[in-house]
Amino acid sequence: MSKTTEILTDTFGRQHNYLRISLIEKCNLRCTYCMPEHGVPLTPKENLMTSSEVVEIAKVFVKNGVNKIRLTGGEPLLRKDFSEILAGLAEFPVQISITTNAILVDRFIDDFKKYDLRDINVSLDTLNPEKFNTITKRNQFDKAFENVLLLIKEGFNVKVNVVLLNDFNENEIINFIEFTKNNAVNIRFIEFMPFSGNSWDKSKLVSYQQILDRVSDKYKSEDIISIKNEQNFTARNFKIKDYAGSFGIISSVTNPFCDVCNRIRLTANGKIKNCLFSTSETDLLTALRNGDNIEDVIYTAVTKKKAVRAGMDENADFEDLSNHHNRSMITIGG
Repeated sequence: MSKTTEILTDTFGRQHNYLRISLIEKCNLRCTYCMPEHGVPLTPKENLMTSSEVVEIAKVFVKNGVNKIRLTGGEPLLRKDFSEILAGLAEFPVQISITTNAILVDRFIDDFKKYDLRDINVSLDTLNPEKFNTITKRNQFDKAFENVLLLIKEGFNVKVNVVLLNDFNENEIINFIEFTKNNAVNIRFIEFMPFSGNSWDKSKLVSYQQILDRVSDKYKSEDIISIKNEQNFTARNFKIKDYAGSFGIISSVTNPFCDVCNRIRLTANGKIKNCLFSTSETDLLTALRNGDNIEDVIYTAVTKKKAVRAGMDENADFEDLSNHHNRSMITIGG
């Protein structure tokens, strides 16, 4: 292979063809597992990537083998030049997707269709309006849920991301699965992960096995169908027999999938994070503005990637909060 593909291959042979770009550090919700209660210091605007810089950097990644780009935040649809960015990225031979809280998606349906953005992940942790207010600090459940239904109706590929918390929404697992009975949607249950300011506690964790136990208590074993994992899977997927949709479990804490990771992250202020849990970052934006060869910077960042969860190989290391000096999730990008 030429160097243009080698710079995205790490020392463990993993090829990174999936770029997640955070467009903004702001959000119109304040989910407690994502944003610290006291908020986060925002990067000055002049230190954030402009729309043209987002596209220019993405072009280099695409040249070197990236064929999937996901737009994240914060809430990416809050970015005033979102449509401009989407139009620029749509010029590349890539699959474009987005992670959103769905509050604003009805305003962008036409843009999504125009630029062939078909894959939409919606963060929605509860089907209960009161619980929604509790976790997001905002009274926006009806709008979010109506927009999820709108996306399904309009034929988008919709995944609903549910971060499970013990003694809060773990009793809604079956409710979410029942939502897939008549809706062609993929529900993804996500284990609660430690980030700066989110008060992570193992006792709040609802594990992969606990989720499956609840499913097994409700449904007959012959009706729970395991779906073959994708090549670079994050969720282990299942469906209930004859249901329109499916569900999956993302078990970054108890059952990580690092050996098949093909993802690299770019923060809104232009820093490469080669792992979601990495405390080190590589400044790509400054290199770009200085006129440096950013392919060299990307290569350096990728080759520093650890085999498992930023070097925290054992669960005991990962669960030790003294090992986590990471950003808050909102400033990393989901």
